[in-house]
Amino acid sequence: MMTGQRVMSVNPAAKSVTTKRGEIIEYHKLVWSTGGSPRALPLPGFDMAGVHGVRTRADVDAILAELDDVTDMVIVGGGYIGLEAAAILSKFGKNVVVLEALDRVLARVAGETLSRFYETEHRVHGVDVRLSQKIAEAVGENGRVTGVKLADGTIIPALLVIVGIGIIPAVQALIAAGAKGTNGVDVDPYCQTSLPDVYAIGDCAAHANDFADGAIIRLESVQNANDQATTVAKAICGDARPYHAIPWFWSNQYDLRLQTAGLSIGHDDVVIRGNPDNRSFSVIYLKQGRIIAVDAVNSVKDFVQGKQLIAKNAAIDKAQLANTAIQLKEMTTS
Repeated sequence: MMTGQRVMSVNPAAKSVTTKRGEIIEYHKLVWSTGGSPRALPLPGFDMAGVHGVRTRADVDAILAELDDVTDMVIVGGGYIGLEAAAILSKFGKNVVVLEALDRVLARVAGETLSRFYETEHRVHGVDVRLSQKIAEAVGENGRVTGVKLADGTIIPALLVIVGIGIIPAVQALIAAGAKGTNGVDVDPYCQTSLPDVYAIGDCAAHANDFADGAIIRLESVQNANDQATTVAKAICGDARPYHAIPWFWSNQYDLRLQTAGLSIGHDDVVIRGNPDNRSFSVIYLKQGRIIAVDAVNSVKDFVQGKQLIAKNAAIDKAQLANTAIQLKEMTTS
């Protein structure tokens, strides 16, 4: 194992990589598992001190090192990263403002019921969640951020800003070497790129996902990286099996544990199972009558059993799905 090495280029003809130090390393098989880097906000001022992305332990340590001197902070982005950061920082007694460009949080990954639930929870905990916001720039003094200016001229005071608006897949070297890809690097069902003997897994790998009707997507989750790693290992060892794993995710915010199975992309109906006011419920997503995804909040059984129903491509009567007196595993499917 070699650490502290950064690969700068790939030579697929010679089957070698070149490191930043100029060292050439040959390979028989190459597995690219680089993930990505936090996407920066391309606006004036967001390169000042006090503006952070969140991707690595070093990123988190840098934020923690500044907390004692900061009361007011802004989080740009109402996705998982932004909301998880808001939940943690509000516990430290900080004044946290979350700015989301869309009209609800978690808009790209969940339905409206879940979005509104989490907006309410964060506001109850003192987080100022502002939706449909357009940012103009970050303002500062002596090279350090002091606030975020909105398009309407409002300036929100902030000595610390966290930008959580996604990642840029780290695939530049593969693309430069001729690998196909636009949003990440494209891989086949065995996670192999268009370059011979070069595989890619995890956040940077764009693949046709069976649970998204074959759409080419990237999945930014630990589960996906682990499952694709297994696919590649089997392929290299001569036991090639197409990648086919139900996506699942989790998010911990306050005392709420959200567990998601499947992808709600393209859903045409929703069933609410339980009462969100009780802070333990599930949102079941349907497409043409079939269960395609489940968001379970403090409801482990629904997550586990819902995942099994997704695997079966199950169709269940909506009234039955909403009946919490019956476990999902006990329901009649078609």
